[in-house]
Amino acid sequence: MIQTPYLLFLGDAPDQLAAKVAQGIKDWRPENAVGQLRMEGCGADLGIRDMSLEDAQAAGAKTLVIGVANRGGYISKAWKEVLVKALQMGFDIASGLHNLLRDEDELVAAARVNGRTLFDVRIPSVAYPIANGVKRTGKRCLAIGTDCSVGKMYTGLAMDAEMQRRGMKSTFRPTGQTGILITGGGVPLDAVIADFMAGAVEYLTPDNDPDHWDHLEGQGSLFHVSYSGVTMALIHGGQPDALVLAHEPTRTHMRGLPDYALPSLEDLRDTALPMARIANPACQVVGISVNTQKLSDAEAADCLARIEDRMGLPTVDTFRYGAGRLVDALQAI
Repeated sequence: MIQTPYLLFLGDAPDQLAAKVAQGIKDWRPENAVGQLRMEGCGADLGIRDMSLEDAQAAGAKTLVIGVANRGGYISKAWKEVLVKALQMGFDIASGLHNLLRDEDELVAAARVNGRTLFDVRIPSVAYPIANGVKRTGKRCLAIGTDCSVGKMYTGLAMDAEMQRRGMKSTFRPTGQTGILITGGGVPLDAVIADFMAGAVEYLTPDNDPDHWDHLEGQGSLFHVSYSGVTMALIHGGQPDALVLAHEPTRTHMRGLPDYALPSLEDLRDTALPMARIANPACQVVGISVNTQKLSDAEAADCLARIEDRMGLPTVDTFRYGAGRLVDALQAI
């Protein structure tokens, strides 16, 4: 088990979005985040206390969590001096990057000498089956995005939290490093061999009570040429009964792909729903989750109203205003 609380390492993250792993932990498990460690040139700030390793140790932090999700998932050489020092001081290190801690000889040696543990949460721990497409009992909801990093995980967490408050049967099912670090379990889907991804989603969402909802953590985007495969695995392996469209309205292009424009919400709906109905003919699009973080209160309210009027679906920012209307929509199915 990864020991808490955490010191969230932001390194030299160029912007806030690059620190989305740390941001997710801070927003959903603030009791586990004693502070942040930022290197020179870091463009991200979680709004919590800046700490040195010494400060964090004095505050009781047990694990240094690499809270950066950079493109390609690599461990920067500039980080290694800090990471080695952390191990020498008695911290464990946890990471969800594709570049594994266990493949870094300096870190492995420092961990061994100092009796510390390296946690690579992106290593699959189960031999997942190939998907069989058999319909499972229980209900499932999946947020799908116009792009990567638009708030799909926050949508699922918020809907699960609202259902828990209402006394409904609900489970958030993590499929990425941030969700796994928040909840302590899940499937690192983008690290699963492609043929087994849909099967891993079936494994993650087994038979359940007829009135139980699984909220699958969404990944990638059907319209993102780099990461569409993982989205497809969630759609077919998850067999969702409900889709929520997720969108960030200030984006000018797909993340990391300046030559690719974002699809419209109409395009997303009309592309995703036929694909979902291959595995579950009863699937419905029930609402829209809009990440209005970069908008003022007035701008956010106007944006949500315009999208709802255009699309004819309940449209909310689940983190800013709550997920109540989306849960209402699920209850109506």
